[in-house]
Amino acid sequence: MILVTGATGPLGNGVVEFLLKKTPASNIAALVRDPAKAEALKAQGMNIRQGDYNDYGSLVKAFTGIDQLYFVSGNDIQNRATQQANEVRAAKQAGVKHILYTSIQRKNETSSSPIVQVTQSHLETETALKESGISYTILKHTLYTDMLPIFIGDKVLETGVIFQPAGDGKVAFATRTDMAEAAANILTSQGHENKEYEIAGNKAWSYQEIAGIISEITGKPITYVSPTQEVFRQELTKAGVPDHYIGLFGGFGEGIWTQRDNTWIVRRISSSRPMTGSSFPSRAACVRSRAYFFSAS
Repeated sequence: MILVTGATGPLGNGVVEFLLKKTPASNIAALVRDPAKAEALKAQGMNIRQGDYNDYGSLVKAFTGIDQLYFVSGNDIQNRATQQANEVRAAKQAGVKHILYTSIQRKNETSSSPIVQVTQSHLETETALKESGISYTILKHTLYTDMLPIFIGDKVLETGVIFQPAGDGKVAFATRTDMAEAAANILTSQGHENKEYEIAGNKAWSYQEIAGIISEITGKPITYVSPTQEVFRQELTKAGVPDHYIGLFGGFGEGIWTQRDNTWIVRRISSSRPMTGSSFPSRAACVRSRAYFFSAS
């Protein structure tokens, strides 16, 4: 049986949807904190298991009888390392045979990384997995295309500016849908034991290019400004953005600055090619301003 954590969230739910195309619902279990939110999954014939990353006993109970675990990394960055150590230990105690873990792409694994507050817990979890004796597959995700509205801001069509300290760096974005399909394919095929995959799109994009494509699609001129980290912090502070998020966005910007086209192509483990050309922002960036949306045509 395959257990999907975060099954009511956008990534986990996407994995469930793709799994349903490949295996009976009776072979899929969903881990949720609140079973009331999983009624739709239950109605499809899936086994619903209640568990919380902070509750070791609940995880052991939920993982009992599970062969493969799709382990979505938690979003509580401050406590994630401890929570995920619980999950690995619980999986071992429950006899889980294989774990797929959603990690992150990175080039710098030291404390000098501009996104160390994000990467450190991933590194610790990967180490715990490798030392557990459980068969694993580590999925090193690129940045989600779906997150672009957060990075470029929901008023980009009003201001006409993408303001990010990323220089001319590029990212091979991929959607959560791409990630979910890749994961479902791995979970239902052989030969992925103790492997690490870089999961990304097949083309890297700069914010300058994204600005140009948004301009073309919307007819509104969008420019890209890459400030220094100091100016970025000053301007976001004036705008009332919490300090934690300023540091996070600034760190990702610095990380993107040094990014190169070094990607493991999603299409190798999914049936469809990742989005390319102008379909990239029109389908997935979902740039929005007030009630204005543009999405897949």
